Amino acid sequence: MTKPVVRAVLLLGPTGAGKTPFGEYLEKRSLDGRKCFHFDFGHQLRAISACDCPPEGFDGKEHSFIRDVLDKGVLLEREHFPLAGKIVNSFLRRCRFAGGDTLVLNGLPRHVEQARDMDEMVAIESLIVLECNAEDVRDRVRSNVGGDRTDRSDDSIEMVQKKLEIYKIRTAPLIDYYADKGCSIVRIEVLRGSTAEDMYSNLF
Repeated sequence: MTKPVVRAVLLLGPTGAGKTPFGEYLEKRSLDGRKCFHFDFGHQLRAISACDCPPEGFDGKEHSFIRDVLDKGVLLEREHFPLAGKIVNSFLRRCRFAGGDTLVLNGLPRHVEQARDMDEMVAIESLIVLECNAEDVRDRVRSNVGGDRTDRSDDSIEMVQKKLEIYKIRTAPLIDYYADKGCSIVRIEVLRGSTAEDMYSNLF
């Protein structure tokens, strides 16, 4: 049996821009008439980290490593991609992804080195870039506009600033990387009060 091609849309934007609530909204509403599955890499990492024992398919070393990554607010580098790939494949199996579906990627890939490995797993056809300035990001995180930041341990002022700097240096270059590959790029301006519904309406 031929493995289905995993067609994907990549959500990009700084922390707090609303990628998670927007990804969830896309899953509910669909995109271009295709069923969507929202893969939130950060959520997957936090779910694994929250387990007292390593979940099925992961060993103790991987479990500890994921916890360390979250505590320090760092990115998985290319040598750790097999772990990221394992998490993606586990998600695809659980949601019973089919060839006619669309995977909405949120949080992976996070830099160009990861993107090159992701190219072997999924076919990213387009990017949706949520553009939000640093001041509005801080307001959105502080007021939890999207309702997805309750009990987050990585939302301190220092951690938010660190993640904004990482996004600018490591993640934003993905826009040019995928533009050079011919992917369509949709940019959506996100203000401090923008909701997932607002973002969705700006797609069309």
